[in-house]
Amino acid sequence: MIRKTLVVLALFVMAAPLWAGEPMTDADKKMLLDHLEHTKLKFLESIDGLSAEQWTWKAAPERWSIAECSEHIIKSEGLIRGLISGAMGEVASDELLASGVRKDEMILTAVVDRSQKFQAPEPLLPSGMFADAAAASAAFGPERASTVELAGSGDLRMHVAEHPVLGQLDAYGWILFLSAHTERHTLQILEVKEAEGFPAGHMH
Repeated sequence: MIRKTLVVLALFVMAAPLWAGEPMTDADKKMLLDHLEHTKLKFLESIDGLSAEQWTWKAAPERWSIAECSEHIIKSEGLIRGLISGAMGEVASDELLASGVRKDEMILTAVVDRSQKFQAPEPLLPSGMFADAAAASAAFGPERASTVELAGSGDLRMHVAEHPVLGQLDAYGWILFLSAHTERHTLQILEVKEAEGFPAGHMH
């Protein structure tokens, strides 16, 4: 009886890591890389061909211009990627992995919901960093390339860091959040373009 109990316990211990956190699959990785590529292209397309007047125009004094939305996207890329890189240095405990850190679907829907507004943290507030859309595009390219490199650097399901709004997320969810965050503010750029009074000009 004791031997049988030990065998059952041994099987449970062997199986626990699998239950606690399933490894990242090839399908997971493809979906993440596709999402990163999609949001990159949509952002770059949204700022392509803007005139100087369109770049800095605001619908209201308290609203962000396309220049400010773009700067926020680019600043966020580096800052959030740094946080994810830090999390990749330590494998999360089985208990933490089993606590519901995989939130892919929620991220994909909640982050792009523009009806919910959030105050950007101080380091991510725009400060007029980019004179024009070309400068922003040139800065964003290497940032996103570094994020794509990080996305292929290991099993993102085995690392966890806390998000201030979404709670504990695995590193996969964090990169998905970063990509969805780009999409969120690209939608904001499109809102600026559609606002009454947006300057006419050459746009692709």
